[in-house]
Amino acid sequence: MYGASDPAAADRTAFRRAEKQYKLYKPPNLKGRSRSRSKPDGVEGGCGDLSAVVDFHALLAADGELPAGIGRSNCAGFDHPVFCFLDRPGFYFIPGALSTEEQCYWIRESLKTFPQPPNRTNLTAIYGSISDLFVAAKNRKILVEVENSDVQEKEQNNGDGKTESKYSKFVEDSEIQKGEGCRSTRATTLMRKLRWSTLGLQFDWSKRNYDVSLPHKRIPDALANLAKNMAIPAMPFGEEFKPEAAIVNYYGPSDMLGGHVDDMEADWTKPIVSISLGCKCIFLLGGKTRDEVPTAMFLRSGDIVLMAGEARERFHGVPRIFTESDQQEISALVSQLSGEDDCFILDYIKNSRININIRQVY
Repeated sequence: MYGASDPAAADRTAFRRAEKQYKLYKPPNLKGRSRSRSKPDGVEGGCGDLSAVVDFHALLAADGELPAGIGRSNCAGFDHPVFCFLDRPGFYFIPGALSTEEQCYWIRESLKTFPQPPNRTNLTAIYGSISDLFVAAKNRKILVEVENSDVQEKEQNNGDGKTESKYSKFVEDSEIQKGEGCRSTRATTLMRKLRWSTLGLQFDWSKRNYDVSLPHKRIPDALANLAKNMAIPAMPFGEEFKPEAAIVNYYGPSDMLGGHVDDMEADWTKPIVSISLGCKCIFLLGGKTRDEVPTAMFLRSGDIVLMAGEARERFHGVPRIFTESDQQEISALVSQLSGEDDCFILDYIKNSRININIRQVY
């Protein structure tokens, strides 16, 4: 997805080495794996080693003494268990914060509603404003773009101030007329190319700032209220989190999020509320430079991470999601999404991860 601007230099940093370690990890006993004996864990060419990855769900189930450097945060009026790292203030981990039903609701919203205009996505600059992408993909339709044709043209605004004449619509396969000089893309392909959408105040990725001139709607009330309630452990006493923007990231099987710092908001004392949905991933929390060795942890569907204050200055990223194995990790989602109406969503989420991160901009 995105990461360091100088990959060659980044290769020499501790953060980049950790990224490569987990990116290249191969779970044992995959189908098609060589029958020859694997090399020992940690040896190049072997299956790798996840023993250093912190598993907060296991710590929660053990309900015993915590490992060195990890603590539990007690917050009055907050009903969920909260973990923290004693040497990394401002970082909070809330395992299993969302019920299975809540997870399914936000997965549906992330696929059906959040990519809808006026929200922008990574597809907007290429295809213009696309409505009802999820419905079109579910119904196996095709996006047809006709330029300079006899078809009545429609003015489309890409959301970046550039307007072009283009006629685009979703059609059935049988409706495409060959030889008309039109470009076409299957909606299912576009769905798999979806990498991000922006809610509330629109984030301009090219300028790395919030562009208040772009059309937008408020963050949905249900999402805003969820973020307010979950932000409590990271908020200054007596203050309320004010959700103004959100970025939804969509990860395919081989996607990663390179090490970065979220520094576009005005007040870093306010947290980023980050919600994980779908496939499990490894999350890296590093230091204020890439030279500091990061801590790796598992993020599962329904987990929520808060990053505020000093934690906002730390490099973090996602080097890997798990889709080949450990499907039992999302067995509750599979059961909940077993209805006929959810077949497309189930097929998507078995091989994908969704992350919703909500921010107070000002």
